[in-house]
Amino acid sequence: MLKEFNDSMFDDFKNESISVVQYSAAWCGPCKTLKPIMDRLALEYKDRADFFYGDIENAAINTASAAGIRGVPTVIIYKGKTEVDRKVGGVPEAAMKEFLDNNI
Repeated sequence: MLKEFNDSMFDDFKNESISVVQYSAAWCGPCKTLKPIMDRLALEYKDRADFFYGDIENAAINTASAAGIRGVPTVIIYKGKTEVDRKVGGVPEAAMKEFLDNNI
């Protein structure tokens, strides 16, 4: 399951070894489609990474701005405090799994 975060929590979870962060917005259709996929993948990959969800218009507005989010959904993989890779847009589950497998 994705853990929701806000701007004040961001530095805490970026200290984790590997974090997968979905930046989304409540009004975004592809974000709504991707969220249950990411929830399933969070369970599947729970031993390899921590998964987080942030709403760019409410709780994670400053974090999203600092990360250079230009479109949602955007999924970023961090190792420690370093961004490894990002995927922008709604994608099928198989494509997201391939993205995760290549980066974590």
